[in-house]
Amino acid sequence: MSSVGVMMGSDSDWNVMEEAIKTLKQFGVSYEVKVSSAHRTLKRTVEWVENFETAGGKIIIAGAGLAAHLPGVIAGASALPVIGVPIRNGALEGVDALYAIVQMPPGIPVAAVGINGARNAALLAVEMLSMEDKGLRDALKAYRQKMAEEVDAKDKALLEKLNS
Repeated sequence: MSSVGVMMGSDSDWNVMEEAIKTLKQFGVSYEVKVSSAHRTLKRTVEWVENFETAGGKIIIAGAGLAAHLPGVIAGASALPVIGVPIRNGALEGVDALYAIVQMPPGIPVAAVGINGARNAALLAVEMLSMEDKGLRDALKAYRQKMAEEVDAKDKALLEKLNS
């Protein structure tokens, strides 16, 4: 069974949500991907969520643009943690999607990342999974150390450039 379910309301969201998949692969986290709409295929969406939970799935990342109901519908259909990714789209450039995700009613929480923040959604999922997986926690620490080393290298390169 996959640990993380990645759902998007449309295949047009793939260009953003692919970053979540790349990140989950980087950490060796099993995943399942699904395109399903909170509006056009509601019954199929809820059935997939219920089956994913029953089969032992642990976290769902849901990307959605515009009204962004998908993460909330998923959260309402499952007791699993849901991470919403607002997709930049439409006249409000994703702000409407962000509000829809963060303004869930009391009792049905959805975690939210920034607009188009699929990589951070995957990293949050990895962090959650690492609570029970020391190897994953160690991989996260190494990932962060590598990021810090990259910043240090960029700082050094800039200083050398300025001083030459």
